[in-house]
Order: sequence, then structure tokens, then C-alpha cells
Amino acid sequence: MSAAISTDTSTAPAARRATGRLLDVLAPALPLARLAVMRRLISAFVVFDVLLVSNDVIGHAANPEYFRPTALTRLLRLPAVTPALGWGLLVAVLASGALGALGRAPRASGGVLAVSFWIWMLYSQGYGYISHDHVALMVAVAVLPTAGIARTRADGADGADGADGADGADAGVLSRQAGWVLRCIQIAVVLTYFYSVLEKSVISGSPATWANSAVFAFAFIRRGAPWVQWMLDAPWLFRPAQWALIVLETISPLALFLRGRKLYALIGVFLVFHLATFVALGIHFLPTVVCWAAFLPLERITARLRGRVLQRRAARTGAAHPSRAQAGAE
Repeated sequence: MSAAISTDTSTAPAARRATGRLLDVLAPALPLARLAVMRRLISAFVVFDVLLVSNDVIGHAANPEYFRPTALTRLLRLPAVTPALGWGLLVAVLASGALGALGRAPRASGGVLAVSFWIWMLYSQGYGYISHDHVALMVAVAVLPTAGIARTRADGADGADGADGADGADAGVLSRQAGWVLRCIQIAVVLTYFYSVLEKSVISGSPATWANSAVFAFAFIRRGAPWVQWMLDAPWLFRPAQWALIVLETISPLALFLRGRKLYALIGVFLVFHLATFVALGIHFLPTVVCWAAFLPLERITARLRGRVLQRRAARTGAAHPSRAQAGAE
């Protein structure tokens, strides 16, 4: 009696196809130039953030008795912030952020930026207030250095002096490593909204309880701008708006699967929502808004802007030296 030998080879191709589909979801092949632009954008925004948004760390040094470290802060055994530590972190963030924004030493500057900004935010969130608008930004600074130097030269060589080129000349070069980094940022952006629904459910008991409450009315009474106070005389507007927000946050994961105009339309809805909350309540959510850029074809946008600048420069040169422009045309 001989043992039966299976000759079915369909399993291996099926497994490879499944692995390929999983890679396309978690690490899609995206342009390296997009990663380079995103790295510069995030680095520049972190500098802005520590100066104008999360600029409370050095002030916390005067109140060590109010230090309530979060779980990660306790795990790292970070002490209460001191003036010297706060200023040291600020210098580290500003220096590494400036280098990253200029595209210099992207892996080294990105690593320093990630460590210093994370510690900065752990202190910012460790004195009685924890916001979730920085989640995607913190994920972004953590994953961007893992991609190393994004190559954007037409010949595939790294930028000179270890610079992270972002001229878009190599926008067609695709990389799963770049795709994984950008996908991590995208997932963090989406979860910022989706987890908000879960939080509302935990606090209120269910999404419906929150949506049928008076949370918007309370917010408008407490911090509403003068030009939206009229809405307090029309309270019937609040519940539909609250339900719309619940629905919008629930469908946020669609951003990971939509493409083209549908994706841009969904992003536009979220941006309009944040603009409305800023105008009405003074709540901006800028760190999350900036991270929405991970969904956009940044290399095309920068290439178009650069092309327009070059065209205007050429037009001004031609107007100033018509003889040279005519000679060049000939």
C-alpha cells in the first residue's frame, strides 16, 4: 500500500496572492518622493507645534506637584520636568526639526526628533490634560526615520550631503518601505476618529446616547464664538449635527480604501468639519489635519508648484532681458 502524494500546487500561488494583497494594504508601493515631502512637512510642523501649540512643557516645570505621569511615562520612569530638561528638549526638537525640514541627515535628525518630541509630548500630556489630536503626529515622527534616506534623484542616487531630496524628479520610483511609513500615519489618522466613537460610547453608554445628548449645546454655551450664538436659539440643529459627527467618525476607515476623487472628497469633509469647529469653538486639531497629507500625492503637488515658480521666474527673466529670451528661442 503506497502513500498518496499530493500534486496540488494551487496552495502556494494562493498563499502568495494573499500575501501580496496583504502587502498592498499594509505596505503599498508609493513614490519615494512623497515620503521625502512628508518628512519635510512633518519636521517643519513639529517645530511650529512645540512653539505655538504644545508649548506648555517649560511652564510645567514650575508646578512639579501637579505631575501625573501617564502609563508610558511611568514605564520610562521619567521624573517631573525641570527648566533645564524642558529647555534641553526644546533645543533638541527645534534643531532636529529644522534639519529634517531642510532634508538634511534625515535618519539621524529624524531619530533625534522622534525621541525628543515624544518625551516633550509625554510631559505636555502629564499635567492633568490629555488630548488625542497629537496621536497621528507622534506616530509620524516615530515611523518616518525608519525609511532612511528617500531617493528622489532621476538616476536613483541619494541626495547630496545625505540630503533627503524632494525635487520630484524621481516621483515614479516606488517603494513598499515608503508605503509602510505613510500607511502607518494614515492608520493613526483614521484611528484618531474611530477611537473617538468608542470613547463616546464608553463615556455615554452608547453612540446613540451621546448623539442625543446636549454636548454641542454645552460646548456652544461654554466656548462658542459670538457669531454662532444664534444657534442656541435653534437647539433642534444640534442633534442632527451630533449624529452626523458620529457617522463621519465611524466611516473614517473608508479613507484607507478609497482612491482618487472619492478619497479627496472624504478628506475635504473632515477638513471642513475641523474648519467649522475652529471658527465656532476655537478647536483646531492642526496636528491631525497636517497628517491627512499622508493620503495626498504630495510629490505631484510640489512638482506643480515648482513648475509654476520656474515658469514665473523664466517669464520675469524674459521680460527683463528680451534679447536673451529671443536668442534662447532661436
